[in-house]
Amino acid sequence: MEIPEIKQRLTMAQILSRYNLKPDKHLRLNCPFHEDKTPSMQVYYKTHTAYCFSSNCPTHGKSLDVIDFIMYKEKCTKHEAILKAQDFIGITSKINKPDIKTRPAAESGANNTATKAVFLNKMFIYFKNGVYNSNPAQQYIQDRKLDYTKLEIGYNSGQFHHGTRKDETLIKQGLETGLLIDNNIVARTGQPAYNVFGKSCIVFALRNKQNQVTGLYFRSTIASTSSATASTVARHFYLKARQGLYPGYPKPETKRLILTEAIIDTASLLQIPEIIANYELLSCYGTNGLTEEHKAAIKELKQLKEVILFYDGDQAGREAITKHCEILHQLRPGIKITYIETPENEDVNSLSQGHEPEIFTHLIENRKPVFLSTEPGAPAGKKKNHCKKQTAR
Repeated sequence: MEIPEIKQRLTMAQILSRYNLKPDKHLRLNCPFHEDKTPSMQVYYKTHTAYCFSSNCPTHGKSLDVIDFIMYKEKCTKHEAILKAQDFIGITSKINKPDIKTRPAAESGANNTATKAVFLNKMFIYFKNGVYNSNPAQQYIQDRKLDYTKLEIGYNSGQFHHGTRKDETLIKQGLETGLLIDNNIVARTGQPAYNVFGKSCIVFALRNKQNQVTGLYFRSTIASTSSATASTVARHFYLKARQGLYPGYPKPETKRLILTEAIIDTASLLQIPEIIANYELLSCYGTNGLTEEHKAAIKELKQLKEVILFYDGDQAGREAITKHCEILHQLRPGIKITYIETPENEDVNSLSQGHEPEIFTHLIENRKPVFLSTEPGAPAGKKKNHCKKQTAR
């Protein structure tokens, strides 16, 4: 991973949270690098930097990015701070030097996939900054029991193509990726007016095998005004030509993998240290959302020993467990598959809102095995395998 990409993915809010530092309402805090009785450090969330105004500070008036902050806090070299930063965002590979030969092609538009990934990555950074400028977005995220200072969550206010940010390249790429929609509307200025895809939604990034942002998932923060309209109003959206997985491709050394039914469910589990220390997480895109990309990623996990299905506690979730375990057994014959008995009409995120985190470790520890059986009456030698959930005795 290149240094600029580290800075793009790791926010100053995440760094402060790691070190249990909390700025006041004016984004000031006592500088952690010297004895400081009154807050002398100013935090700038928009630029993901911090600055200490004290003459006693060993930073000597330097504007600190996330890597600098780690370096001073850990009293380590810059190289060690970079490795620490990678560890914070779950990347353990060595930092790659820029490929000078291939970069011009990607930047010139010769590589459409790379160009799209660069654009979506920039937009996701913009969306992540948008959370800190929107109280309604922060409130919605907190209501879902998610921590935007630890998770990568954005917010789309629908203003990214206005004002000084408006330029022809942004408009073109917005239209190509589907972030902007041209409905042949003309504004009062005589210029085209575009609808914004996923407006007033929180945003999650879908990543490819190279950890590039290749897709976006949007979840509306606007509640339906009545129960009559709740079933007809779309609540979540994927950017067109969906690519990528959430939170990303599982690590090659993965041994135990938890599949959830939804992205917000996976985000909920990502906040629990005991879970991320022992399991890899991967979100399906609904009960019919075990895609070919999911299958390909799981098939490549040579050290995988177990897949754990943590789906909703409803009829659709139970049917998806049966359906997906059949797919997984065909994909990886002999692999151990277990499922979690989610309480009736609950899902992972609703459980996180109503319970302490310990409920998840309890549920996971008491997961049930799924086993293969044969259809009764099938001719000898032609029996078809399918999955059965073990019933409680």
